[in-house]
Amino acid sequence: MMKKPLPTLPIWRDANALLLAIEQAVHHFPRYHKYAIGQEMRQQAMLICRLIVRAYHHKAQREQWVEQLNEAVDDLKIQIQLAKELQAFRHFQTFQSIAELAVAIGKQSGGWKQRLQTA
Repeated sequence: MMKKPLPTLPIWRDANALLLAIEQAVHHFPRYHKYAIGQEMRQQAMLICRLIVRAYHHKAQREQWVEQLNEAVDDLKIQIQLAKELQAFRHFQTFQSIAELAVAIGKQSGGWKQRLQTA
């Protein structure tokens, strides 16, 4: 049985946009980077989406899922920076838009974590 879909949460919208942007960017990575750092970035972006769903649907463990979400976003930021340093991105603007989405998701997940801790 499928769970009810997520409402239009800004973090969910941004995470999906990030996943799509990473998929498109990795498609244009040089072959070596596509199957190394590119694959890791794709998996990490998908993990972020999964963690948002879990945090939303599992209220009892929400704090745990949001903590994992924060860590996953931080890990992805490191991977994005590494890909930039390796010159894997075709254009600087691609890197910039992906980095901005990752930062926005990090701010939102950090805010979510703070709200849970003060509740």
